[in-house]
Amino acid sequence: MTEDAREQIRRFVAEHANGVLADDDEELFGTGLVNSLFAVQLIMWIERRFGVHADGADLDFANFATIAAIDSFVRRKREGTTSPAGETGGRV
Repeated sequence: MTEDAREQIRRFVAEHANGVLADDDEELFGTGLVNSLFAVQLIMWIERRFGVHADGADLDFANFATIAAIDSFVRRKREGTTSPAGETGGRV
């Protein structure tokens, strides 16, 4: 994805995090920047904005934990590939 796409993701997150602009690798949920209820809004926005669909197997916090992880998730979905092998995390 382009840097512009990461900036779009960053701005959307900031809108729900009192204007805080997260770094690429900053934990969004683990640090309390956003809460777990935001996950549903985030997924819906990602689907609409980037034209991808998050199915049941995609609903893993690891896919949405950081700006970089979201960027990677969207790229994989656009390429038609699945989550990286061995990646495990909590369900959204």
